[in-house]
Amino acid sequence: MLRLHDLTCGYGRSAVVHGVDLEIGADEVVSVMGHNGAGKTTLLRAVVGLIPAMKGAVEFDGADVTGRPTNKRVKAGMAYVPQGQQCFAHLTAGENLRLVADGRKRGRALIDEQLDLFPALRGLLGRQAGLLSGGQRQQLAIARALITEPRLLILDEPTEGIQPNVVAEIESTIVDLAKRGGLSVLLVEQHLGFALQAASRYYVLRSGRVASSGPTGTEAETRVREAMAI
Repeated sequence: MLRLHDLTCGYGRSAVVHGVDLEIGADEVVSVMGHNGAGKTTLLRAVVGLIPAMKGAVEFDGADVTGRPTNKRVKAGMAYVPQGQQCFAHLTAGENLRLVADGRKRGRALIDEQLDLFPALRGLLGRQAGLLSGGQRQQLAIARALITEPRLLILDEPTEGIQPNVVAEIESTIVDLAKRGGLSVLLVEQHLGFALQAASRYYVLRSGRVASSGPTGTEAETRVREAMAI
């Protein structure tokens, strides 16, 4: 589904991510972890095309998309939910969803499907998005991304600043979506419990390089903590 080969990227002439190899299979959830400044968000921005690759390649669904702009990658099936529960604050929750759904053949049905995933949003459709709680805004942001019917959902710190009960709901939704088939997830997450439970494989970045990677399981948390402690 997604393969990064020797990917180096950053800002201006300064590289932040160095020679990263990463792979996500079909219907797989993969977590990327690391301390602040490790290069996690920069990596995601390069995957979706918001910053160019300095070296290496981004392959999506068997095609080299390294030189493609963001809109072409989104059209090919990527969806990106950036850090910070981003939404159009002056619009209502319903308007945020319709903004993406309008013009799509299944627009109304797609909105209903996301409201089934996040039922708490049903009672909030008429409320300004800027007045929602952090957890509600994050659910709205994910729902809005899913309306595009992606095959790869890219999530940057989806649980940051969110109450524990909503964290559990988001985790459950991500796992259930992957189990249904047709969707892979690239998840950047600071909470180790969430990251390791939701994913089948993990990568730890340290100073922009892969310090550890492997399957999640009984020994994974020890390996991750050791990699992040160095």
